[in-house]
Amino acid sequence: MKKIALGFLIATILGSLFGCQSDSKRATMSIKNNLDLERTFETIIVKKSDLPSLSDEDFTRLQVRDANSGQVLVSQFVAEGSGANDDVILFQPVLEPKEEKEYELFVPVSHDDIPQPTRKTYSRFVPERTDDYAWENDRVAFRTYGPEAQRMIEESIQGGTLSSGMDCWLKKVDYPIINSWYRKHLDGTNSYHKDSGEGLDNFHVGKSRGCGGIGIWDPDLDLLSTSRNFTKWSTFAEGPIRTKFRLDYAPWTANMQTINEYKVISLDLGNNLSRYEIVFEGQETPGSVTAGLTLHEKDGYVATDPETGWFSYWQPHGDSELGMGIVVENKYYDSYTEHLVDEADLSHLLVHLKPINGKIIYYAGFGWKESGQFNTEEEWIQYLTEFSLRISSPLEMMIIDSK
Repeated sequence: MKKIALGFLIATILGSLFGCQSDSKRATMSIKNNLDLERTFETIIVKKSDLPSLSDEDFTRLQVRDANSGQVLVSQFVAEGSGANDDVILFQPVLEPKEEKEYELFVPVSHDDIPQPTRKTYSRFVPERTDDYAWENDRVAFRTYGPEAQRMIEESIQGGTLSSGMDCWLKKVDYPIINSWYRKHLDGTNSYHKDSGEGLDNFHVGKSRGCGGIGIWDPDLDLLSTSRNFTKWSTFAEGPIRTKFRLDYAPWTANMQTINEYKVISLDLGNNLSRYEIVFEGQETPGSVTAGLTLHEKDGYVATDPETGWFSYWQPHGDSELGMGIVVENKYYDSYTEHLVDEADLSHLLVHLKPINGKIIYYAGFGWKESGQFNTEEEWIQYLTEFSLRISSPLEMMIIDSK
C-alpha cells in the first residue's frame, strides 16, 4: 500500500484551490534516524533510478521540501560516477533523535520556490600555484600536490613540493577562501602563511602523510612506502552540498608489489572530514593499506577508539590548538600503530586498513581551535565519536509514493 503524507494532502488541496503546485509533486520519501542523536549535515542521495517514471529533464528540475512544514531545502544535482549526466540529487535533512520524517520531491512552478544557498563547497586544480589541487567547504580546506611540483624537486628547481600527503588550510570563516588566498599570495598583497583575519596555512606536511595521506606499512622494516605526487585530476562536482574529484597516481612499489591507485575524494557541507575512496587497479591489490596523521613535534595527545572507529591527534599549533582525525567503518579496520622516530616528518599515527573488493573508504580531517568550532580535545573527540556513529548507522531513506 502506498503511504501519502498528511503534508502532501494539504498541499494538494491548496494547489487545487489556488491553481499552483497541484501537479508539481513527483515523489514522497521517508527518512528515518535510528540513533539517539540529532542528525544534521548528513547527505541524502536520491538516484534517478529510484524514480524510473521521470524523464531526465523532469528529474533535473526537482526540488526537495519538508512534507510537514513545506520548507524547501537546498539541493544539488551531480553525476554519481564520472558520467556527464546528472543522475542523483543531494540534500541534507534535519532530524531529531529517533525521528522519522517525510520529504517531497517536486517540480517548482517558479524560481521563487528555489532557495538560494548562502554556503557552498568548492574544489579546483590550481595551475597558477605550480599545480596544487585544493578543496574546501564552510568549515575546513585542504590541498595536495601535482606532477609539476614533483618535477621541480627532481630537477632541483626552487619552489617545488614532493609529497602525496594532505595539507590543511586553517580557515575560520564560512565562505570560500581558496581563490582569494591564492590570488593574494601570488600578487603579493598577502601571504596565506599569515593570518589576515580569515585563517592561514601554517600546517607542515613535508615528507609526512599530513592529514590522511596513505602508504603501505612494512612492520618488519619499520618502513612506510608512499606514492609520489598525483599525475592527473578530474573534478566531478562542486556546489552547495558536495564537492567531489579524482586524483590519479603513477604506479609505485611497496613490499615487492606494484601499486596502481586512484583516489576519489569528496567533502560535504558542514563536515570537518573529507571522504576518501582509494581504488586499486590491476592484479596486485595490497593486503593492507595505511592512512596516517602526522605527529609533527610529538608534543600532542593521541587518542583512539578502534571499536567505535575513530583515531585522533590533538596538538599545540602556533598560538592555538589543532585536532586531526581519521574515522573508518569496522569492516575496513585492521589495527593501528603509533610510530615515533627522531627523523623529521616521519612520526605518525598510522591506521592500517583492509581493502575490500579492491578499495578502502575512510574519512580524515581536522578541527582548529581558532575557528571556534572546537575549544577542547574533548569536544573534538565527541565530534569524531558522533561522526563514527552516524556513518555506521546512516539515515534510512525509502521512496513511499512516486508518480
